[in-house]
Amino acid sequence: MAFRDGPFENIKVPLVWTAALAVVIAAAGCILLLISDARAQNSPYQPVRAGVETVAGPVGGVFAAPVRWFGHASDYVGGYFFAVSENRRLKRELAELQPWRDQAIALKNVNARYEAMLGIRPEPPVEMRTARSISDTRGPFSNARLLDVGAGGGVKVGNPVINEHGLVGRVVGTSSNVSRMLLLTDVASRTPVLVDRTDARALLTGDGSGNPRLEFVRGVGSVQAGDRILSSGDGGGFPRGVPIGVAARGIDGSWRVKLFSDRGAIDYVRVMLFEDFGQLIDPDDLNAPPLAALDTLSEATPAQAGAITDAAARRAAASPTTPTPAPGGTE
Repeated sequence: MAFRDGPFENIKVPLVWTAALAVVIAAAGCILLLISDARAQNSPYQPVRAGVETVAGPVGGVFAAPVRWFGHASDYVGGYFFAVSENRRLKRELAELQPWRDQAIALKNVNARYEAMLGIRPEPPVEMRTARSISDTRGPFSNARLLDVGAGGGVKVGNPVINEHGLVGRVVGTSSNVSRMLLLTDVASRTPVLVDRTDARALLTGDGSGNPRLEFVRGVGSVQAGDRILSSGDGGGFPRGVPIGVAARGIDGSWRVKLFSDRGAIDYVRVMLFEDFGQLIDPDDLNAPPLAALDTLSEATPAQAGAITDAAARRAAASPTTPTPAPGGTE
């Protein structure tokens, strides 16, 4: 007998109620799977759960792919339509960052110059003062500058001045806060130098041009083009070994020096507090008491103490005694 011919042929089940019942059953199954998750290894629903997960993984990936594609497409479309506003925002940020970039580059250059100046180590080591050129005085033969450090900073007349490349000049006048620097190119400048390769002595003489002359060179063939010229320290006016420049032939046939200091601007310099080789490292040592060094002596050993006592006894025994006249006696 067919099912429709039986006693249930007149039963009609609404489709909505059927779908609702299926959803309730599925929800109950999901709740059972979640409850059994804490004891997944021992749960009787573990095989079913594993099967569901095996099927749900690839199916979920298939359904998620269109969502990802839609997200990428929406980002692309949004970026395309909002490119103008984004470009304007980036231009505003670039305009705001440009001054900071320029300031960072300037500070980097200044720090590099400071490091180069600190790297110059003359012989002997000399205390230095950092200064800045605040004025430039030039003429047909005069080349001088004013520095923003003076006698208040320990600067004295005759102190050499260097930059990060080499010797620039020397101090010829000071006040409390300002000093006057004479450049090597000035006609009044005379600097004793030596040739690094041959140790030959010479005199660097300024003539107002950018390349001072080498005069009174000792020795035949002691100078060649490209030789490094250093301060010799002769006369005690400059420390030895400060770099000055490179020797080159002038158009008049004389030897001239291309100065290292011309490689950069002479705005930041260092004043070497060097007077002569007879100056003291610490001038306050002159104010020490005459017997101050006795406090640093070690205790005398017993042998030394005995020798001192014996010497004192021999001196006392050898000294003549003066007789004392008796009272009332005559001389």
